[in-house]
Amino acid sequence: MSEIASNPTPLRYEVEVQAQGHIELQVPFATGRKVIVLVLPDEPDSLADLVAAASSSLGFWDNEIDDAEWNNA
Repeated sequence: MSEIASNPTPLRYEVEVQAQGHIELQVPFATGRKVIVLVLPDEPDSLADLVAAASSSLGFWDNEIDDAEWNNA
């Protein structure tokens, strides 16, 4: 079994699964070159909504009275 390069640069393709589970990719490698393919389903980012909500209300944490209380605790 051959070794994989220690830091290979991965390629990312977003494709749709065709009939009977087929996908087709055009890759920039020579004919006959062996490659490893990892297939992951594209899942919606379940944390994106939480991150957006938390980021949109950062002003809540900018509170001089609260800062003074915590700094003197």
